[in-house]
Amino acid sequence: MKPAFKFKFRRRKKLASLLGLALDGSRLDGVVLRHANGALQLQQSFSVALTLDPLTAAPELVGREIRNHLDAAGVRERNCILGLPLKWVLTAHTELPPLPEADAASLLQMEAERGFPSDVATLQVADSRSPLAGGKKNVLFAGIPNTHLVAMEKVLAAAKLKPVSFALGLTALQSAADEKSSAVLAMMTGESNVGLQITCAGGVAALRSLEGAIENEAGRAVLHADVVARETRITLGQLPAELRESVKRIRIFGPPELARPLADELELRFEPAGLKVEVVSAYAPDEFGAQLPVGPTVSAAFSLAARALLGQPPAFEFLPPKPTLLEQFATKYSSGRLRTTGAVAAGIAAILVGLFVIQQIQLWHLRSQWSHISTKVAELENVQDSIRQYRSWYDGSFHSLAILRQLSLAFPEDGVVTAKNIEIRDGSTVTCSGTARDSSALLAVETKLSAAPGVSGVHHEQSRGSRTPIQFVFSFKFNQGGGGEN
Repeated sequence: MKPAFKFKFRRRKKLASLLGLALDGSRLDGVVLRHANGALQLQQSFSVALTLDPLTAAPELVGREIRNHLDAAGVRERNCILGLPLKWVLTAHTELPPLPEADAASLLQMEAERGFPSDVATLQVADSRSPLAGGKKNVLFAGIPNTHLVAMEKVLAAAKLKPVSFALGLTALQSAADEKSSAVLAMMTGESNVGLQITCAGGVAALRSLEGAIENEAGRAVLHADVVARETRITLGQLPAELRESVKRIRIFGPPELARPLADELELRFEPAGLKVEVVSAYAPDEFGAQLPVGPTVSAAFSLAARALLGQPPAFEFLPPKPTLLEQFATKYSSGRLRTTGAVAAGIAAILVGLFVIQQIQLWHLRSQWSHISTKVAELENVQDSIRQYRSWYDGSFHSLAILRQLSLAFPEDGVVTAKNIEIRDGSTVTCSGTARDSSALLAVETKLSAAPGVSGVHHEQSRGSRTPIQFVFSFKFNQGGGGEN
């Protein structure tokens, strides 16, 4: 099984400009940044509402809609970094003891398989680690379904964009790698939810999307601050004590009309506990380690693009892996000289021959093992055949005797009704023929038999003779474990 998540970020070609996109519900925010001479330059910015859902609508149509918005904003940049909706993310936690990296990777693979509600093979999973006492680490797994990522790749391809990264906007706004981000609870108000992130000691310790915290009423966003406060307490309570006690700040990102009321509510509830609440309305001068443009709006799209241009890897990378080196090599040199083509073909042929040799060795080994156990296997098969053939002769329930007992109990002792032939088919269907002095005596036998335990479906098939004795044939079903049915 291939690893469901990676522990190292892929190397990317250093870019001079980049389009940052942040998707939140139907809202798509974008900025184009350029990095030159140690400074970030803002080229274009836009914010639009998509009419099509990228996950359900045809990718070509969604891509065309995005392309139209980009053209309207004058965006010509093709390379982009996409901030995925936080509500797509599934999370799981575990504690990692002090282990070598190779052993830690295997352990985390098993913990991810156990922690997620779905098969990790269907997810693109990344992790973030926060140090604990005693050399231990608190590990947060974050996974997004592969179907969502494939859909977004198709949408971006239709929009003529080339993704260099799939990340999360909140982790770019409040980066766990910054020293000032240590022990910070960050929130970001979205279209219909509030994103929550806790960073501790260089790692992300908690990540949640609080659905239902924001509702649209008559075209106006209504914030349920009490829901956010309650879920925040729950999230803090789920952290290890040493991480929970280290959190001293709450930073809120988002439009002022939502961020400010949320900050006021959280101040009342958390400042008595020693947590300072602040609304982030502007970037700090040293936010990204480069000179910023004048007065940029704080947004996930800007933060994603800025960190990517400055070589700061995201906390979680969800871009599906690129083709293997062999595939890239074959693609790159497929149209080259004949010698190069022959070398590629020879390499592939050598691999195939090697695989064939390995298969033959395995077959030889299996045949050798079979030659040692074939005799015993044959003996066991003979024993099983005998058991299947004679099992019915050793039935401890005495099924046939039980049938005869019920028949004998139903027939009268004075001999007015006698049985001549009794046939038992399939162990349950019984046919009885004989003679009776008169029809009333025969009817009494059938009635008594119908009431017997395990007897059902008593059916009078025929009777011959107008004078005594009467010849009769009747049948019934017998189930030794059940009751009778009349």
